[in-house]
Amino acid sequence: MSHPAETNPHGLNAVFGDETEPLPLFNAWYAEAAHAEPYDHTAFALATADANGRPSVRMLLLKGADENGFAFYTNLNSRKAAELRGNPHAAICFHWKNLRRQIRIGGPVTPVSDGEADAYFASRDHGSRVGAWVSLQSSPMASRAELEQRLAELQAKHPEGDEVPRPPHWSGWRLRPSEVEFWLHGGDRLHERLLYQKTGDGWERSILYP
Repeated sequence: MSHPAETNPHGLNAVFGDETEPLPLFNAWYAEAAHAEPYDHTAFALATADANGRPSVRMLLLKGADENGFAFYTNLNSRKAAELRGNPHAAICFHWKNLRRQIRIGGPVTPVSDGEADAYFASRDHGSRVGAWVSLQSSPMASRAELEQRLAELQAKHPEGDEVPRPPHWSGWRLRPSEVEFWLHGGDRLHERLLYQKTGDGWERSILYP
């Protein structure tokens, strides 16, 4: 799916609009992706770096986006969580191939509150809540049988319909954006890029070369 090269008086593709801050445009693109993408439109790549600057990246699912930032959840013993504690800055990237769009977001990261983590954990299906207790995420595992044994034990302890409390090692993070870039595919690789950069209480908006 491509978009016509209609431009507004400022030289930007009409699909960008004229918002003075990035969240309304993010919400509009995100809503379109919900209808256009055959798989999970909430998926994004999360890039972190350890205290020595060595990067790592993995796919996660977005669980909230508002004026406070972009929220996601994980095992707090995971590599990503360890890196965020040591270097609380991250970057995320959404790529929606059918729409031929990307959104890149970078900024500082802080833990969500216990209340937020509890509320989201309670909204998960029973199997996912049990799974959060079962997995010793990012730790070495002797065999798959070890995981299956842990699962059987937890399922016996918390059968279907039973309340499963949030593990103390499971919570979330929120990335508060300092910059947001919207990317739109263009012919002959002459893509269109719109960048928002945080400046005090507002945002500076600029277009970039492809």
